[in-house]
Amino acid sequence: MSAVLAARDHVFSPRRQDFVIRPVPGAAGGLGAEVVGLDLSRPLSRDDFERLQSAHWEHHVLVFRDQRITPSEQVAFSRLWGPLQIHVLRQFQLPGHPEILQVSNLRDEQGQPLGLGDAGQLWHSDLSYKEKPSLGSLLHAQELPEEGGDTLFADQHAAYEALPGTLKQRLAGLQAEHSYLLHYEALRSKSPWRPALTQAQIAEVRPAVHPVVHTHPGNGRKALFVSEHFTSRILGLSEGESRTLLQQLFAHSVQPQFVYRHQWQPHDMVFWDNRAVLHLAAGTPSHLRRKLYRTTVEGARPVA
Repeated sequence: MSAVLAARDHVFSPRRQDFVIRPVPGAAGGLGAEVVGLDLSRPLSRDDFERLQSAHWEHHVLVFRDQRITPSEQVAFSRLWGPLQIHVLRQFQLPGHPEILQVSNLRDEQGQPLGLGDAGQLWHSDLSYKEKPSLGSLLHAQELPEEGGDTLFADQHAAYEALPGTLKQRLAGLQAEHSYLLHYEALRSKSPWRPALTQAQIAEVRPAVHPVVHTHPGNGRKALFVSEHFTSRILGLSEGESRTLLQQLFAHSVQPQFVYRHQWQPHDMVFWDNRAVLHLAAGTPSHLRRKLYRTTVEGARPVA
């Protein structure tokens, strides 16, 4: 379901809010924009929603500053964009809010992790291993460390457009497999945060196949749609050819000229387009507390 269809049945406020959308200072190539002065605890007008949608298609990463909203309000705003996807690691849901995944390094009184503390160690697009990958993810800061904790975003429209013409021709029509399990056990072996998956969870994350280059349904631009975390192989190529081509694309797609580094401020909520960017967590010192709430919006099947 598109954001337009999801929002169509929503009752919008007749009152517009006074807010500005401006490029993030220091970001290159139009990647990243700040939304300042908008209160997401208040109902949106249709005009305000359409402004945000256009900005999301253009800038791919929207940073909503100073959002003092409840989990219920985050869920309600997220649902404007489409159905919400429930992460397979249900033990890390926020109690009372199954739509929210806790991205956190905190533990309970028994020493058990409360959230996915090592989320985002490899470049990826959220839930690309689903038949209907994510339209976008919304991450709301609850507790931030005094140092570290940055999130990096890489523009995959710009990455595709920078490819040589001969490589674009080679990629046309190619399909790739995406698997949640690709690096799961390797990450689990060096992390206290990842639990062993049950057979039911494994069945829930069967691999999916998507175009290596897809067309964004909102802005009509082509983008690379592969990532080191989830893309396991390119169909129709030998294992060696697939590995070589993927490594070339992985390295190309996250070059510094395509990357915006987000340095979190208190109460930020960041809404990124998983169809247009990859993201990576830069890491947090283990002795510092970090907690964020993530909702994820379902998108459509990618098309070339």
